[in-house]
Amino acid sequence: MPTEERDTSFNWQTYYGQNLGYIQEQYELYLTNPESVSQEYRELFATRGAPPLLEHVSGAASAAPAAGLDARQLKHAVDAGKLVWNIRTYGHLAADIDPLGIDAKPSTKVLEPATYGLRPEDLAALPASLVWEGAPEGLKNGWDAIVKLREAYSGPIAYEFGHVHDEAERKWLNDYAEKLVPSQSLNAEERSKLVKRLLQAEQFEDFLQRTFVGAKRFSVEGNDALVALVDEIVHELTNAGVGQITMGMAHRGRLNVLAHVLEKPYTKIFSEFHHSTSKAVIPAEGSIGMNYGWSGDVKYHLGANRSIKTGETAWTRVTLANNPSHLEYVNPVVQGFARAAQEDRSKAGYPVRNEEAAASIVIHGDAAFPGEGIVTETMNLSQLNGYRIGGTIHIIANNKIGFTTESFDSRSTHYASDPAKGYEIPIIHVNADEPEAVIAAARMASEYRRLFKKDFLIDLIGYRRYGHNETDDPETTQPLIYKKVKARPTVSRLYADKLIAKNLFSEEEYVRIKTEVVDRLKAAYEEMKQSESQEAVHQTPEPVSAAPAAPKSVPLEKLREINAELLNWPKDFTVYPKLQRILERRANALNDGEKFDWGHAEVLAFASILAEGTPIRITGQDAERATFAFRNLVLHDPNTGATYSPLHHLPQAKASFAIHNSALSEAAVLGFEYGYNVFAPETMVIWEAQYGDFSNVAQVLIDQFISSGRTKWSEKSGLIMLLPHGYEGAGPEHSSARLERYLQLSAEENWTVANLSSSAQYYHLLRRQASTLGTEDARPLILVTPKSLVRNPRAASSPEELEKGSFRLIIEQPGLGGKADRVERLILCSGKVAIDLEEALDKEKDKDFDWLHIVRVEQLYPFPAQEIAAVLARFPNLKEIVWVQEEPRNMGSWGFAEPRVREIAPAGVEVRYIGRPDRSSPATGFQQIHALEQQFIVHQSLKPSPTLAHNLGR
Repeated sequence: MPTEERDTSFNWQTYYGQNLGYIQEQYELYLTNPESVSQEYRELFATRGAPPLLEHVSGAASAAPAAGLDARQLKHAVDAGKLVWNIRTYGHLAADIDPLGIDAKPSTKVLEPATYGLRPEDLAALPASLVWEGAPEGLKNGWDAIVKLREAYSGPIAYEFGHVHDEAERKWLNDYAEKLVPSQSLNAEERSKLVKRLLQAEQFEDFLQRTFVGAKRFSVEGNDALVALVDEIVHELTNAGVGQITMGMAHRGRLNVLAHVLEKPYTKIFSEFHHSTSKAVIPAEGSIGMNYGWSGDVKYHLGANRSIKTGETAWTRVTLANNPSHLEYVNPVVQGFARAAQEDRSKAGYPVRNEEAAASIVIHGDAAFPGEGIVTETMNLSQLNGYRIGGTIHIIANNKIGFTTESFDSRSTHYASDPAKGYEIPIIHVNADEPEAVIAAARMASEYRRLFKKDFLIDLIGYRRYGHNETDDPETTQPLIYKKVKARPTVSRLYADKLIAKNLFSEEEYVRIKTEVVDRLKAAYEEMKQSESQEAVHQTPEPVSAAPAAPKSVPLEKLREINAELLNWPKDFTVYPKLQRILERRANALNDGEKFDWGHAEVLAFASILAEGTPIRITGQDAERATFAFRNLVLHDPNTGATYSPLHHLPQAKASFAIHNSALSEAAVLGFEYGYNVFAPETMVIWEAQYGDFSNVAQVLIDQFISSGRTKWSEKSGLIMLLPHGYEGAGPEHSSARLERYLQLSAEENWTVANLSSSAQYYHLLRRQASTLGTEDARPLILVTPKSLVRNPRAASSPEELEKGSFRLIIEQPGLGGKADRVERLILCSGKVAIDLEEALDKEKDKDFDWLHIVRVEQLYPFPAQEIAAVLARFPNLKEIVWVQEEPRNMGSWGFAEPRVREIAPAGVEVRYIGRPDRSSPATGFQQIHALEQQFIVHQSLKPSPTLAHNLGR
């Protein structure tokens, strides 16, 4: 073997870079037989010695010659290094993580010494520290080291860390798996507590099964250890000083988590079952139940809160979010909860964030985790500035089946957890029938999050003891699996037997704990039955007012002061010249005779709201600039790349302002903002779609949370959705915000839907929304926002409208309706088409339109029926009411407005429609056709119908 002294001054990385792996292979061949490599490599290794990668793999290559190893032993050391690497990377393939033993076993040759030409005696001839760098004391040799590593990586916990790129993190993870987990053991008190927790989970489900026969509960059985796992994570986070723990999960095992982690009383859960299985009492007509908020939700969708005392005056609050059956859609919501809990919004500038203040836990389903796109959308938020929360602990409650679909039909990955690899999230798989391994997993996940402030995933692999729900018969679709399930003892029995066999527990103790658990369940059930005043199962939130009061106006002089500060950027900051000229036009916009546009109205509204102490958070794919470049609230220095936001330095501000461009996601981002607002209801939270119709990608969040959360869960939100909308020839995908969908969901004053036509209206509506935040009148605002109108002079407003005005539900077209007895047609319209009509009227000033009046319906829901009726009452000779819109007849506002308009229309007055005909696509893709259609709508609106023409003598 060559023994040349190595030239340490030679920089291998500079010369060979990414080819070092190949150089190492050549060096290994060189060690065995120098003639097997080219002359070039023989000379290289003779003069330069071993390449550095060899040291990385073996942990001690450069020390090998000093230890007196011959060439054969040195090769064994190199091969042992490969084996160690592959045990760490692929040891999970041989792990004992399948309780039922039903999974096909993959090849594990890569874990066998023989694959590398190694025999036990070859490894025994090597020092343990040479094979395993940092090996614990007490190992005799390299063979012992390999055996110990195999045990660590192929036991009831399987580890996947190879996809984690950060070397320090990966080393910590490996060290924890190799050294800390094997050394952990529970003391007698902890073992007894764990047995009790498993029995509580098991007997709770058993009691429900026997007591409420046929009732759905989506039991945790087969994955009972989930309760102990979540309980331990909560314990670890609480000990670490986390003040808020936010949790999300679907229905599987939810009742058990509610009972044993959130400590929802058994009596309340039993009462919910008792009501659902008894004859329902329908509220009398006219009662609050029939008229408002009787909807409620099923018991396994409801959330809960729990407070844990952690010191003299310190508490940790645990929140389980309400969740519909749309499985994973709660994920971004609970992360929004956590972000809101971490931020101090009491001072100007960006909120001050403390990642130690809150943490989130999300429990996923094994079919849903790879199957639902919202999962990866939400994981993508984890390291983004506007959304990071210092790490989420993910748990897959893996029962190896989705409804009746097995994994080979539901995913294309080996593990359910594989999508997390793309986000470098450490993954551990743990056998749910090995409770102490489950506890070790909980502790590792909690410590990793504490140290590295990143996500961690635990794949808890169990099974499902019953069908998808307790009325299903799973044997019709999985007969072989359920033969094994029926024969499988419960995890509490398995764990107790293991402890008894080691003389660490007794059968008597097991029976005693089980009896206590069952007796408590029976006592709670009897208490529930005997209670004379049970809590109402259906929630009845207080109704909101149909028309919130207008907030106090801001004096024009104060707005001028604010306006001056918004244009006062630092002297050493260069604003992009073109943008600077645009912004400086605002300097005089509040003077007499001037006008302010849409973007100016928005920033003045924001500034005045901040001055009143209400924090603001706005996000969206282009929120900083806005899709149509009207906002520009974050300025960029073209010379230095520095950024500056005037709203962060506003002297009048008494609260924080956060603005973030978001990921290219609608569902996850909208869910996050909804969660943030629910948790911080005093904050004005705004999500802006790049185009209004893009919000349809987040339809589940809109349907299941934003529109109905108050009625189902008494969950209040004042979230604002800004949806750019307008028919301007942009084609099917950039025209319609799908206004009809929001109107179809409108009921019980659940939100406000508006389509505005002026900048002053925008200013006043934002301020009205801010005034309701944190009150019973708070509700979401669905705001259709303009595209071309953001710069249209006709949509601009005078300064007087800021100080003296307030938000108007309807606006009458100036210059029309003056001769009330002459008006025969009333047009009702909304948004941009109103500006088109105004422009057309100006072009035809020579014509007499005293037969016509136009009313802009600025707020579509709650529908301003009284205000419109008052206008109708002024026109005694009215013949027709026409609803004019840009959208096709089966879209837009017409379907919603028609029955409401007919209800208030005077007797004998016709109600009809002008607009595009029914279409399957929102708009044409051809500019010329769009222009013709738009001209036709305007022309028909301003042209008397044959009946009217006859009456008018035309």
